[in-house]
Amino acid sequence: MDASTPRDDSVLTPDVDPAAQATPVDAAAPKPDLSRTERAVESPKARSVGITTLTVLALLYTAYFARPFLLPLAFALLLNFLFSPVVRTLARWRIRPPLGAGLVVLALLGGLALAGYELSGPVQSWAEKAPDALSTAQRKVRKLLRPIERASQQVETATAGGTPATPQVVVKPPSTVSRIVGVTQHFFAAALEVVILLYFLLAAGDLFLQKLIKVLPTQSDKQKAVEIARETEASISTYLLTAASVNVGEGIVVALAMYLLGMPNPLLWGAMVALLEFIPYLGAATAVAVLGLAAITIFDNVGHALLVPGAFLLINVVQANLVSPMLLGHRLALNPVALLVGLAFWFWIWGIPGAFIAVPLLATFKIFCDHIQSLAAVGEFLGMRDDDERRSTIRA
Repeated sequence: MDASTPRDDSVLTPDVDPAAQATPVDAAAPKPDLSRTERAVESPKARSVGITTLTVLALLYTAYFARPFLLPLAFALLLNFLFSPVVRTLARWRIRPPLGAGLVVLALLGGLALAGYELSGPVQSWAEKAPDALSTAQRKVRKLLRPIERASQQVETATAGGTPATPQVVVKPPSTVSRIVGVTQHFFAAALEVVILLYFLLAAGDLFLQKLIKVLPTQSDKQKAVEIARETEASISTYLLTAASVNVGEGIVVALAMYLLGMPNPLLWGAMVALLEFIPYLGAATAVAVLGLAAITIFDNVGHALLVPGAFLLINVVQANLVSPMLLGHRLALNPVALLVGLAFWFWIWGIPGAFIAVPLLATFKIFCDHIQSLAAVGEFLGMRDDDERRSTIRA
């Protein structure tokens, strides 16, 4: 070959990928290990925790923004648990469930209408006297707290150092009449929805349970589903009936005490206490405040006025520490910490109606957990401490 001819490298070297030639791959070389954080993120357990967290957040979001739909449904389901045994008893007397459900709903509406008619007079009277009563109570309370107000004024004057007060802008809130009209419309719309849902749930009877039994594959699963459904329904209805009876009984005792103390319209105060007792702790505190203010406006003697909330507190302590534990038993008692957390949660989610049904919802959830093996630990956490555990803790 002539030296002057340029050399063709493509003829001398084979056609090889430059990247592969630059970095040869060793098939036996181990793959680089992932870091500990990457392995934790990609593990099935971490993915399961993430999915569970997102599911809980989605449920909270749905419960908060769907409360106009879910709140009447929750009331209807609780009333269905309460009155289902009555409909089944009527069915044994050859009264079909649709007719029995209609009788139960009519009886419930009749009782509520009778109670509203009996209490409409006292409520209207107190509503008319409310401005004067509040001004009278404010004047008497200010007279009692006058030394404290003087001391606070002196502290404010010394702290301000004689600087002029800054003007304040006052924004007028919506009128009371418009707010009352709006609340009344929403209340009656929700109440109508609850009544309609309750009738159809009671009239359906065991339809959902029959469908569930039909879907289950084995006979043992069908029998277990029937047992769980019956025991759960019996426990929930017993709890709701017992709790409602205890609250009504306390309201009757409070009405009798208010009558003996000379409070006008004692039935009104008894009904108020029976209603507020569905809200633990906060209901009793509200009743004490309302009864105290009402007594101050009625009686000139401060000692006589203080007897009114004092009598209620005594009755409430006896009910909470003797009557309720004796009738409800330890099995249906709720953990106070879980009770407060549940009350705060449902009040945050659904407002005042949520606070009213917080305890029945927690008790219902606890009963469900007690009858389902996979949720038994949750039911144990929601319940009170057993006597054996308490004795062992004391010995330790």
